[in-house]
Amino acid sequence: MTHPINSLGFAKPEKDTRVVVAMSGGVDSSVVAAKLAREGYDVVGVTLQLYDHGAALAKKGACCAGADIHDARRVAEEMGFPHYVLDYENVFKETVIDEFADAYLAGSTPVPCIRCNERVKFQDLLGTAKDLGADCMATGHYIQRFMGENGAELHRAADADRDQSYFLFSTTRDQLDYLRFPLGHLASKAETRALAKEFGLSVADKPDSQDICFVPNGSYASVIEKLRPGAAEPGDIVHIDGTVLGQHSGVIRYTIGQRRGLGIGGGDILYVIKLDADTKQVIVGPREALTVSEININEINWLGDSNFTDAPKTGWEVLVKVRSTRPPFPAVILPNPDGSAKVKLGIAEEGISPGQACVFYAKTGSQILGGGWITR
Repeated sequence: MTHPINSLGFAKPEKDTRVVVAMSGGVDSSVVAAKLAREGYDVVGVTLQLYDHGAALAKKGACCAGADIHDARRVAEEMGFPHYVLDYENVFKETVIDEFADAYLAGSTPVPCIRCNERVKFQDLLGTAKDLGADCMATGHYIQRFMGENGAELHRAADADRDQSYFLFSTTRDQLDYLRFPLGHLASKAETRALAKEFGLSVADKPDSQDICFVPNGSYASVIEKLRPGAAEPGDIVHIDGTVLGQHSGVIRYTIGQRRGLGIGGGDILYVIKLDADTKQVIVGPREALTVSEININEINWLGDSNFTDAPKTGWEVLVKVRSTRPPFPAVILPNPDGSAKVKLGIAEEGISPGQACVFYAKTGSQILGGGWITR
């Protein structure tokens, strides 16, 4: 007699189903671990120490810092399951922080949280979960996983305000087979906090992390200068018509679309249109010069049912997001033979920068079809 399918999708008792929970020390992943432990699963909590423990202890409001490791361990003790802390500091620096610094120096606007999920949590940590004999790995991300005709599918969270699909577009089919997201169906963060209180967790009222974990107070430039001494070299602020309007103290201090703090006096309102790291120029112009209706992307992760390059002649008609905070809008993806693509945006967007992500969604429903990285 076969055992009924449990809530994690396995035909065996909960007590015989091992699940590694990626615990950041925050309320979301703590609720996932507690919920699964309460349901009778064989839970193993794992927290990654991602950067210097001494510095981490002094920094509040970021994930994977010293105080958060303590919080994760405390939740494991409260709920009675084992908890391990793994030192991933070198991996994190090599695969996330160094690329972040180099991308900024090249005039791009990187999204390190995506790289962390892609390269550290869903690659190295997932491998560790398999080494621990786990049937699956669960996280506190707000996203949904459904079984479709062709296997596991990625879908937006039920709560649009908490949806984290923009940061998880590079999740591969193989990873998706192994991952579980027990919070994706919840209607609001209030439900998560209510569960935390129900389980008696010490982190029930803990505030959400806001900053990128290794960027204190949102000061990207200060982090880059520390990682790459001499990076803030001065150069010219140049109008798109070629006129030199002033000098700057480092390309890394500017972002595409910036209007304030340009230091070039009165006159017309100007915006940063482009950052040229090679010539050390900050190029500025009127707002209309920021508008983009086509972008090029590479490193594409495609989760559609057909091969990406087998698109119809008119291209793949999808919805896209080029910013995490904006709703998806119509676009057409035209694949190139080398696997890169051009994306024609149905709504012209302002301030798009190389290094950002373009995430694909199905025209109807909530399925995520993958995405790629904007090159220009």
